[in-house]
Amino acid sequence: MTNHSMTLAKINSISKLTLCLVFACSLQFSCKEQVTKTAEISAPWDEIIEVKKQIVLPDFREQEYNLTDFGAVSGGVVNNTPAFEAAIAKCSADGGGKVIVPEGIYLSGPIHLLDNVNLHLNKGAEIRFSTDSEDYPLVHTSYEGNELMNFSPLVYAYRKTNIAITGEGVLNGQANHEDWWPWCGKETYGWSDGMAKQQDSLNLPRLAHYSENKTPVEERIFGQGYNLRPSFIEPFECKNVLIQGVKIINAPFWVIHPIKSESVTVDGVNIDTHGPNNDGCDPEYSKNVIIKNCVFNTGDDCIAIKSGRDEDGRRVAMKSENIIVEDCQMKDGHGGVVIGSEVSSGVSNVYVQNCTMDSPNLDRAIRIKTNSRRGGVIENVYVRNITVGKVKEALLRINMFYATYKNQTGDYIPTVQNIYLEDITVENSGKYGVLAKGYEESPIKNITLKNVTIEKADKAFSLENVIDVNFIDTYINGNSISYDD
Repeated sequence: MTNHSMTLAKINSISKLTLCLVFACSLQFSCKEQVTKTAEISAPWDEIIEVKKQIVLPDFREQEYNLTDFGAVSGGVVNNTPAFEAAIAKCSADGGGKVIVPEGIYLSGPIHLLDNVNLHLNKGAEIRFSTDSEDYPLVHTSYEGNELMNFSPLVYAYRKTNIAITGEGVLNGQANHEDWWPWCGKETYGWSDGMAKQQDSLNLPRLAHYSENKTPVEERIFGQGYNLRPSFIEPFECKNVLIQGVKIINAPFWVIHPIKSESVTVDGVNIDTHGPNNDGCDPEYSKNVIIKNCVFNTGDDCIAIKSGRDEDGRRVAMKSENIIVEDCQMKDGHGGVVIGSEVSSGVSNVYVQNCTMDSPNLDRAIRIKTNSRRGGVIENVYVRNITVGKVKEALLRINMFYATYKNQTGDYIPTVQNIYLEDITVENSGKYGVLAKGYEESPIKNITLKNVTIEKADKAFSLENVIDVNFIDTYINGNSISYDD
């Protein structure tokens, strides 16, 4: 063999070896990348154990205070507000226990819980709340992410610890097309021309003006004549809260609204109310919250995680974090589990598992909604073991341009990142499997779908300004799905 031939042979051998090494390294990198991605998905489900350890159930003395011993009269005619006040005050002053609502129908104004009190509704008990707005004093509360002085929520606790609402009874807000609901200003809920509504200039727009100008909350006086409806159950700056077992119907506004609260458990609650803004459970500025074994059949989002609206959210600067949703059933609603739109302080670490979502009147399964007036960082959302029947729009909907009431553009571009869905089956996701739109200057980052099967969708996905998208063993309309950024 000539020297020239020997040189060519050596070059070919080196080239083949180089190609083999490159291929091996590439394969190794690909495997490592896949292992890393799987590890990223798996790790949070170890963290959820630690979050659960931080959620403390309230503990009560074995002492009962029967509402009828404090003058309560069933029948739904006599206003029993004084009886509730007296029973709760006595229970708390003695060191705590159960205030028992026995079988029967009890009309009441707002009920204010005190430390160490468990309001317990026996089977067959129903509390019907007054629809006379004059019965509701002004308290420090919130309306759509803005704090204010407004009508007391129907059940309210302010800066209390170790409180609960439990039992097998019914909480009935008695809202309908004649009472509370028409204030939203929509004909479908009883409003007609000439009636006052929340969008009148002195009502919700004035509250927005106060928030934008950082007016002190104690000077934001609303209530009678301003048409802003009360929430149903609101623990405000509370700790170690339990809401368990009860059924809640006919809510004026948001149903369960833990705000600035920590260590909250919502367990086995049945929410069936189809009024305007009837979100089922809205943790806001709250930490270490678990929502489990519940049924949501609502006129708005089943669960909506929030953290303040625009300037008010930035003023408070308290994100919602460590929110667990498990073993729940979502029926009607705008979304199954939703983050937003009031998220100006941010939301982190949301875990959703072992839920079913199915209704022709459910719009999306998982939804994130925000805009450039809200801003904020939404990150680390983990969803697994979800069974979805039919939804109208998408399995996953991320909208960074959400708008309601008026133009919602501003100078606070939000961030959305780290969204993981795995082990999910969907019969019909409506228009899209995944629908997401980010900003060119702030794209949505890191969406992963693993072991997701959508039997039917009009279109697999629509993604705009989204990067780091990973479809792993994901099938839509029978086709394996992939995506190149």
